[in-house]
Amino acid sequence: MSTTNCYHCGTSCEPIITIQEKYFCCDGCKLVYQLLDQNGMCQYYDLTQMPGLTAKGSFTSEKYNYLDSPSIQDQLVQQVSNEQAVVIFYLPQIHCVSCIWLLEHLNKINPGIIHSQTQFDKKEIKVVYNPSVISLKELVQLLAFVGYEPMIHLGGNDLISRKKVNRKQLFKIGIAGFCFSNIMMLSFPEYLSVEASELGLLRPFFIYLNLFLSLPVLFYSASGFFISAYTGLRQKWLNIDAPIALAIIVTFSRSVYEIITQTGAGYLDSMSGIVFFMLIGRWFQDKSYDSFSFDRDYTSFFPLAATQLVNGKEENQPLASIQKGARLLIRSDEMIPADATLLSEGALIDYSFVTGEHAPVEIPLGQMVYAGGIQKGRAIEVEVVKPVGQSYITELWNSPALQNEKNKMHSFVHPWSQYFTMVLLLIALGSGMYWWRVDPSKILPAITSVLIVACPCSLLLTVTFTYGNVLRWLGRSKLYCKNASVVESLEEIDTIVFDKTGTLTNHQDTYIEFMGEKLTIEDQIAIKSITRESLHPLSQLIANYYTGIDQFTKVESIQNHLGNGTRAKVGGKEYLIGSIKFLALQGVQLSSEIKGSSVALSIEGKFKGVFKINHIYRDGLAKLFQDLKSKKYHLYLLSGDKSTEQMQLAQMLGEDIPMNFEQQPDDKLAFIQKLQSEGRKVMMVGDGLNDAGALKKANVGIAVTDQSHLFTPASDAIIEGAKIPQIAQFLNYAKKGKLVIILIFILSILYNIIGMYFATRAALSPMIAAILMPISSISIVSLSALFTYLFAKGHFSKN
Repeated sequence: MSTTNCYHCGTSCEPIITIQEKYFCCDGCKLVYQLLDQNGMCQYYDLTQMPGLTAKGSFTSEKYNYLDSPSIQDQLVQQVSNEQAVVIFYLPQIHCVSCIWLLEHLNKINPGIIHSQTQFDKKEIKVVYNPSVISLKELVQLLAFVGYEPMIHLGGNDLISRKKVNRKQLFKIGIAGFCFSNIMMLSFPEYLSVEASELGLLRPFFIYLNLFLSLPVLFYSASGFFISAYTGLRQKWLNIDAPIALAIIVTFSRSVYEIITQTGAGYLDSMSGIVFFMLIGRWFQDKSYDSFSFDRDYTSFFPLAATQLVNGKEENQPLASIQKGARLLIRSDEMIPADATLLSEGALIDYSFVTGEHAPVEIPLGQMVYAGGIQKGRAIEVEVVKPVGQSYITELWNSPALQNEKNKMHSFVHPWSQYFTMVLLLIALGSGMYWWRVDPSKILPAITSVLIVACPCSLLLTVTFTYGNVLRWLGRSKLYCKNASVVESLEEIDTIVFDKTGTLTNHQDTYIEFMGEKLTIEDQIAIKSITRESLHPLSQLIANYYTGIDQFTKVESIQNHLGNGTRAKVGGKEYLIGSIKFLALQGVQLSSEIKGSSVALSIEGKFKGVFKINHIYRDGLAKLFQDLKSKKYHLYLLSGDKSTEQMQLAQMLGEDIPMNFEQQPDDKLAFIQKLQSEGRKVMMVGDGLNDAGALKKANVGIAVTDQSHLFTPASDAIIEGAKIPQIAQFLNYAKKGKLVIILIFILSILYNIIGMYFATRAALSPMIAAILMPISSISIVSLSALFTYLFAKGHFSKN
C-alpha cells in the first residue's frame, strides 16, 4: 500500500483518513483540522507547509484532572480578578510562524480565552482567560488538542516568578537618574557664572533645590551601598562598598556644610552621579542572566501531581501527598515520581536523565523502578516503596558533599579595595595633619577633596561593567553564566571533566545502519512492518531507517520477549529481531562476534546481520580537545554508558585522555572530589541528573542543554549543546576579562594619583572636582565596553 504525507503534521502515512481530499495520519490531526476549519483559521496552513504536530487524541484523558486542584492552580495561575486570570506555559513544540499565529488566535476557538501572546525565543505563551468560562484544565486540554501540550513540572512556576522584574532596583535607578540629571542642569549656572552675584536670588534657590533632590538619592537609591558596607564592617571586612558609602557620605556632608555656611554649592551632582552609575552597572550585570534558572533542583523536572489508584478509581494527587504503599498509574511518556515496585507485566523505562544511559531499560514484573525514569511503553501500575522525599534522586541531591557554597567568594579586587580604603584614609589623615600645621583653614577642604577625588568608584565600575560586558558577550555566544564570580572562576580552571552522552553527543542525532547480507525488498518491507508496531525506541529507529520503503505488509503473528527481542512471522517467514544473546538462545548461528550497541537480525533461522546503533558526536570535538591540551588543561571523560565506543573516542579525542565508563552519580561526584583534593581547579561539563552532583561540587559546573528552557540541573553556567566546541574560546575570553580589569585599574590608579596630588594641596576647586567625577566614571565605562568588545570580536566573530 502506498503512503502519503499528513496534511496537518506531514507524517508519512497510509491514505486511509481523508476529508475534503486531504489526507491525515490519525483522527487527532483530522479533528484539529476540522476545529480550525470550523473557526475560519485555515490560514494556519498557508503560512507554513504542514506546520502542525501529530495529535493522537489523548487530550481527552484524565491526566489533567490534577489541574482542578486549588493548590495546584495557586502555583500556576496569577488571579487578577474573578473574570480574568493569567498563566504562562512553556511549549517546546513552537517552531514556526504558523505556531505563533495559531497560539495567538486561540480566542477564536474558545471565547473564554481573552488574549494569548507568545515569546518565540523562550517558547512560552502567556494566556489571559476567564476562569468562569474556561477552566485551567480545559485550557491545557485545548492546547494539547491542537498539538501544543504544555510542560508543567513541579517547581516550574518558581522559574517564572524568578523572571519577574526587580521593580525596586528599577525605581532606585530611575530616581537616581532623575535627580542626577536635574541636579546637573541646575548646577550649570553655578559653574558657568564668573561671580556668584550674577545669579542673584536664583543661586540659593537652585542650591537648596539641589539639596532637596539629593535626599531621595542618599536615603533610598544609595541604601544598598550603606547596608552592604555596614554588613561588611560587622564581619570585620572592608568590602568594596565601604569606601563607596564613605565617599557618598563625605560628599554629601561637605556639600551640606558649604551650602549652610554659604561658601559653595557643594558636590551634590557628583554624589548623585556616583550612585546612578553604580546602580546602572549592577543592573547591567544582573540582566545578563535574568532569563535563566541556575539553581533548579530535581523537583523542577518532576510533574506537579501523579495519578493514584484508590479502590480502582483514578485520583490525581499532589506529589507531596504520595505515601509509601500508594498505587500509581504511569502512562506513556510520564515520569515515575518515586521509587516503586512494578505491578504490571513489563515496563520500558528511559533512565537517561538519571544514569546517562540513553537506551531504555526493560523491567520485568516485580522489579524496582526508580524516580526520574520515564515510561516509554504502554501504561503501567507501580506501588510506591519510598515517597518522593526519600527516593534515590533526593538522597543524591541532599548529599552533604553537595551542600557547599561556591562562586560566592569575594572578587580578586576586594582585597585591593580594602588596601585602597586604608591608604586613602592614611593620605587624608596625613593631608589634614600637614595643613593643621601650615594653614588650619585648609584642613577640611584638603581632607574632603582627597576622599571625593580618590573615590574608589572607578575600581567598582571597572569590575562591575567589565564583568557585565563579559557576561553579555558570553550570553550572546550561548554560554550563560550565573554571576561575575563564575567568570573569575573560569580563569582559574586547570582541569576539565566531560560527560559523554548528551554532552559530546546529541540524543536527537542517534542514527542506525545495517551491517550484513543484502536484504531483499520483501524482507525490508517485512522488517519495517514488524518494527513499526513496537514502541521501543530501537524498533522505531529501525523502522525509520527504511525511509525509502513506502509499503507495508500484514504481520501474521508477533511475540515480544521483554528485554530481549521480537519473534514475528510475515509471509510465512520467521523473523527474529533482538539482542545477540536472544538470537543465540534461539539457536541462531552467529557468524562473528559483534561489538558495540546493535540489534541482530535472523530470517528463517539464518543470521543476516546487525543494525548498528551510532551516536553522532558534535562537530569540532577533535579540535576542541587539541586546543585545550595545547593550553595545558588536564582533561577527563566520564560516562554512564558502557565502553563500547571507547576506541572511537580515543581516535577522535586522543589516546591520552583518561576515560571512565559505567559511572554512577556517586562515582562522578567522588571523582571530582578526588581531583579537588589534589589541588585541582575543576570544571565539570554535563547534562543530566546523573551529573548534578558533580556539577554542583566542581569549582565551575556547566550544564549542557539543546533547549535552554528545559530542565538543567543546578549549575554555575548553562551552555547550548552546539557551542560545546567553543569552550576553549570561552575560557580564553574569561581570562581576557581579568586583563581588561587590570588595565583599567592601572589607569584609574594613575587618575587617583593625579587627583590626590591637587587635592592634598587644597588646590582642587569644586567645579573641577564636580567635572572630574562624572568624566572619570564615563571614561571607565567606555573603555570597559571598548576593550571587551574588541576581545569578543576577536574570539567570536568567526562563529
